[in-house]
Amino acid sequence: GIRIDQTLTQDATGTTAFLLFESMGAAKVKTQLSVSYIDHNMSQFGPRNHNDHLYLQTIAAKSGVYHSRAGNGICHQVHLERFARPGVTLLGSDSHTPTCGAIAALAIGAGGLDVAAAMAASPFYLTCPKVLGVKLTGELNDWVAAKDLILKLLGQLSTKGNVGWVVEYFGHGVSTLSVPQRATITNMGAELGVTTSIFPSDEQTRKFLAAQKREKDYQPLAADPDAEYDRIIEINLTELEPMAACPSSPDNVKTVAEIAG
Repeated sequence: GIRIDQTLTQDATGTTAFLLFESMGAAKVKTQLSVSYIDHNMSQFGPRNHNDHLYLQTIAAKSGVYHSRAGNGICHQVHLERFARPGVTLLGSDSHTPTCGAIAALAIGAGGLDVAAAMAASPFYLTCPKVLGVKLTGELNDWVAAKDLILKLLGQLSTKGNVGWVVEYFGHGVSTLSVPQRATITNMGAELGVTTSIFPSDEQTRKFLAAQKREKDYQPLAADPDAEYDRIIEINLTELEPMAACPSSPDNVKTVAEIAG
């Protein structure tokens, strides 16, 4: 198992996670930092969502958890900007928790029970994943976005058969991508079905954290030059063109030129 430094929950899954946490008899969370986000169930058609939100607010205060109120923003984006940092392990009950891999956090989405156990100081157990190295060269042309890169990868790997893999991005092309661009890519790693996706921490990471007034959280972090991967895919960013996912799956990818005919 791996020690978990941070956790995040959101209101669609957090109620169950904190009920399980309470049932374990833990008074306070044992992580370095845990955050409860209210960002999913905003429609108040009855009392149930409101009651959930009141419970999550009070259990957060009781347990030493940060409480992010409705309107603050989406959990994986706010966590990237405010709390995640290079080198931490993050477990979240949201499928797009791996977004935080954009700044070299090992960020994994999991079920509420796993997150509850992590808040109570239990390790997170998983089979050691295989590592897919994605080597990036070149740089994106005008009108080509970071999303075109992850769509290209989805077109190659599909949404199936990738469970038990981690995607690690490396190569000279990485330095040309800003953290928001990297976050677009790691966010959609969830559509690949991989355990998580991760970028190195470099000058782009430092600039991002400095813009968030968090430069003290920066540290350089990258794979060893002689790191070995179970599989390597090379993508030249310069050769990418605008792409789109067509109905009814994110791996049904075509270039915009193909769609236009």
